[in-house]
Amino acid sequence: MAGGALSAARAAPAGGYLKRALDVLLSAAALVALSPLLAAVAVAVPLASPGPAFYRPRRVGLNGREFTMFKFRTMHVHGGGAPITAEDDPRVFPLGRWLRKLKVDELPQLFNVLRGDMSIVGPRPEDPDIVARHYTDAYRETLAVKPGLTSPGSVYYYAVGEETLQHGDAVDAYVERLLPVKIALDRVYVREASVPYDVSLILRTAAVILARAAGRRRFPDPPELRRAREVYGFL
Repeated sequence: MAGGALSAARAAPAGGYLKRALDVLLSAAALVALSPLLAAVAVAVPLASPGPAFYRPRRVGLNGREFTMFKFRTMHVHGGGAPITAEDDPRVFPLGRWLRKLKVDELPQLFNVLRGDMSIVGPRPEDPDIVARHYTDAYRETLAVKPGLTSPGSVYYYAVGEETLQHGDAVDAYVERLLPVKIALDRVYVREASVPYDVSLILRTAAVILARAAGRRRFPDPPELRRAREVYGFL
């Protein structure tokens, strides 16, 4: 494992208790506040596309351990296919497309946060096959902290990345063009993580979701991109 990852792993206990306390408080409060929406979506998904309301993929978390992540289902049950979803993916049903656009499909992961699989802020958990086949030692630095609901890399992917993927070659395009940038941004987060940084990322995530919902298509480069290039030489 890279030296930065070891440093992050050693530093985690010092600030980890406060981060965990905030994770529990925020996720519990959000689940209570959003319970009417969660209940409505849980009823609407099976009506829009026959099958279960929830999707339970396996993901890679802290120190490479796999866990079950919760999402609202956005694809037809027998969709099958690649683990990466393109913007024009025919497997996604209309309601699912709306849920994905507003990130409502990710809200069940608040349960993952509450039970300790994830954090509010941290690198997005990846599919085990992609980790096994494409993660280098440098990429595995992001596994030194808990995965999260949002991170610099996931905000970048949501803001500009999803539109670059076309159904049919989504996995190759993701691995070759998007994954290196996502990982570089998240490695900056792993090395510079703090509670104020987490708060700023939560606010940035909310701003991008609202902007996308309002129809905005272009976003500036994230600040971590410059640091990744100039300070850490990731890109």
